[in-house]
Amino acid sequence: MPIIKHAIYIDAPANVCFDLARNVEVHTETTKKTNERAVDGVTVGLMEKGDTVTWEATHFGIKQKLTAKIVEMERPYTFKDVMVKGAFHSFTHTHEFIESGTGTMMKDTFSYTSPLGILGKLADVLFLEKYMRNFIVNRAIELKKIAEKK
Repeated sequence: MPIIKHAIYIDAPANVCFDLARNVEVHTETTKKTNERAVDGVTVGLMEKGDTVTWEATHFGIKQKLTAKIVEMERPYTFKDVMVKGAFHSFTHTHEFIESGTGTMMKDTFSYTSPLGILGKLADVLFLEKYMRNFIVNRAIELKKIAEKK
């Protein structure tokens, strides 16, 4: 099971970063490269514990849907979402916001299991883990840009 960890310093308060990270419209804005959009569940505004959202996006040239649920939330320090339906066998994404000086250290921990057994593990090694790491890192960079404009 690959585990992707990423941390980025954002010159904005933790509560601002926390709210931006769980905002559906901001998520859409930070994932423009994959044309991600909410098509079911919570489709606008801030997600709360227990909420689900179905995202539609294009990955590897294929339009896909994935449904995630917020299963834990401790405002404004952490929330966790898990896949309930989608292309992965499973995934868990933990978002952490740690006050640091005048800003926030935002940490993502994304663990997933690919489908298709040994073929999925091969895909992880060949391209999927790198693709997912880039997705997480790029989204964090875009979220940082938005937070630091506020």
